[in-house]
Amino acid sequence: MKKRLSAFVISPLTAAFLLSLPAYGQTVLDTVEVTAGRDVADPRVPDVTTATRTRTAVRDVPQTINAVSGTVFEAYGQTSLSTALVGVPGVDASGDTRFDSVTVRGFSSGNDLYLDGFRDDMQYSRDLGNVEQVEVLKGPAAVLYGRGAGGGVVNRVSKKPRAGLPSSISVTYGSHNKRRLQGDFNASLSDAVTVRLNAAQEEYDSFRDGVSGRRKLFAPSLNWRISPSLNWLLQYEYSRHDRTPDRGIPALNGRPADVPVGRVYGDVARDYVDDIAQSLRSRVSLDLNEDWQLRYMMGLIRLDSTFDNTYQTGVSGDKVSRQRWQQDLSAFNASHTVELEGSLKTAAVTHQLLAGIELGYQKRDPKLYQNATAVPAQSIFAPDNSLRYNGAMKVNSDNQHRVDSRAIYLQDQMSLGNWKMLAGLRWDGFAIDSRSRLSGASEERRSHSLSPRLGLVWTPVTEHSVYASWSKSFAPVGGGTIGITPGANGNDLAPEFTRQTEAGVKSDWLAGTLSSSLAVYQLELYNRRTTDPNDPSRVELTGLQRTRGVELTLTGKLSKEWYLRSGAAWQEAELVKAEMNRQGKRPANVSRLNGSLFVGVAPQNGWYAETGITAVGQRYADADNTVLLPGYGRWDARIGWRDRQWDAEVALTNLADKRYYSSANSAAQILPGSPRAAQLTARYRF
Repeated sequence: MKKRLSAFVISPLTAAFLLSLPAYGQTVLDTVEVTAGRDVADPRVPDVTTATRTRTAVRDVPQTINAVSGTVFEAYGQTSLSTALVGVPGVDASGDTRFDSVTVRGFSSGNDLYLDGFRDDMQYSRDLGNVEQVEVLKGPAAVLYGRGAGGGVVNRVSKKPRAGLPSSISVTYGSHNKRRLQGDFNASLSDAVTVRLNAAQEEYDSFRDGVSGRRKLFAPSLNWRISPSLNWLLQYEYSRHDRTPDRGIPALNGRPADVPVGRVYGDVARDYVDDIAQSLRSRVSLDLNEDWQLRYMMGLIRLDSTFDNTYQTGVSGDKVSRQRWQQDLSAFNASHTVELEGSLKTAAVTHQLLAGIELGYQKRDPKLYQNATAVPAQSIFAPDNSLRYNGAMKVNSDNQHRVDSRAIYLQDQMSLGNWKMLAGLRWDGFAIDSRSRLSGASEERRSHSLSPRLGLVWTPVTEHSVYASWSKSFAPVGGGTIGITPGANGNDLAPEFTRQTEAGVKSDWLAGTLSSSLAVYQLELYNRRTTDPNDPSRVELTGLQRTRGVELTLTGKLSKEWYLRSGAAWQEAELVKAEMNRQGKRPANVSRLNGSLFVGVAPQNGWYAETGITAVGQRYADADNTVLLPGYGRWDARIGWRDRQWDAEVALTNLADKRYYSSANSAAQILPGSPRAAQLTARYRF
């Protein structure tokens, strides 16, 4: 077991090692940049790239996509994806302090996370200090990104160098002894070269007894306009998060146990999780002429993670059973992509074409240790934290997993008058090789799939667009957390598939200052892996999971300085065909109703303020639907003052100090939401 590191160190050897590793395929996106002079009272994003991998107006995307600005989650102190996306219609938190995860339209998207379009499906906690915004594309996205669970893609759009952008330094102090210092430094070294550095250091305690953590972020980037037609963007990011793992509280009698909100059942004096994540991303673009561009993208992402964690696994009477686990994990993703984008005209139809080739490589090497004898149980109402496990640890598993992937894709965005059509097709090849270093057993599996997408947008009048779309995605065996168990039943099964049909209306109101979207959809996972009722040792592709839902958003300006950002979702998720004990039940961590409503005033200078409600309906903590998490409404607000160089802001979360539960990993691990909290941020721009 690796020793716990006590200091944050950036290793030049590690960066050199990343550069030396082989790199194969995903895709990096052109990103949405906030232009100078942006209207601070308008929370809308005019165009996005996550939906089509080309810069496309939101109105012209025949699928739902939501974006959350980095200024929003920074203001309220939301430092994880799970918390930052709560309130986005159809999105529920499902992560914990070990790793980020969300549920989108009833399906877990923990393995469908991306950074600037690069697959970032590793299990760790991401720092959001270098993120411009987070975009959530709802529904299957295999035509653009390859395999996935089908609920949606969550893409972090990073901050990038841009000429004329000011630098800033900010200091944050908040409840539970939170302290964060962050710098965003920008400079133009010449007319052709711009650089940017985001760096941060954070320390915090928690409303949970004995839980604390530290973060460090270092993210330099460079943009070089080599010639009028050739550009190179290079980015590196190092983040480290060393913290106490928190598995929350157990359930009792079908509800979260009625214990103090800060009560923990782990070994907080010894437990830790230490994640070191690094990424190196490069994008070279060549303008062939005014209409066509050739791009080459490379991405390397590496994670080194260790943990020692004692946590609760269930309740018997008034006793909480526990286990102790340790892990050494090394994971690496690499990709190469060549992409050609351009426009042409055939008769009266304008085509925006995108063609690409991707080659990808991933490796994951986890080594797990488990307690060799029983861990002392705790009292659920009066836990004794001195009851720690000091016995022998045994190796539970020691595996090596390797993935090679390749893909070819083609997309055509067609325009004819007030009609627009989006058509795409992608072929993916996926090969996984897993081996156990304990037993020596190994197994390799290969699969492939075609993923189509078709969408139509009709704009009968300038202010309103009606759209419909159909898309499909696939999830091969071993493509989730990367790995199969050699010799296990079901390794030879075909992929699971997800399909979505969606229709809706996107509109502008009040002379274009306010925008709305209404979507109705059906999302189905078929070929779902289930257990044979006549032979529990066999796995079959007979299951079906379905979500039907409606989503509505209304965002924009109510007047010159007043704005609104809001959204709501109704989603009916059900295991239509499953094992008998789960037939007809709702997937875990899926609310029927959720959304948010925020109103604010934001002049260019002077006082500004915002207040609103985030609401989440009832959810089940477990797939068996034995434990119900009550719904909640959380009231947040912020107020601040700014001028050309300074701003200061106070943000308050959960003003009513309501008790609620943010997410759950199981019936034994339910995470309470934070009670009332405040943070003060001061920022200087230069």
